[in-house]
Amino acid sequence: MEARRKTRIGFVISRKMDKTAIVGVEVLKRHPLYRKTFRRMTKYKVHDENNECQPGDKVKIEETRPLSREKRWRLLEIITRKEIVELKEEELIPEVKEAE
Repeated sequence: MEARRKTRIGFVISRKMDKTAIVGVEVLKRHPLYRKTFRRMTKYKVHDENNECQPGDKVKIEETRPLSREKRWRLLEIITRKEIVELKEEELIPEVKEAE
């Protein structure tokens, strides 16, 4: 009988290491006494073999065997990419040209 592996969906926070990304997964929890819902973020170090993901991407990760001291998750897929907005030079600094 094969056990199912845990999967999580989160956002890439950092990509400063080779073949590793830090993914933040947000969880909503309820306070046991006051019943107020609050957010908690857990950070996971994720193995990214091809260095595909970039900060801001929404990704799906899966639990795996230990790959290093802290790395226990691997990248399954990139769900959405962070949009990069292209701006023209005129749109970038309009107030500087008005001052001249």
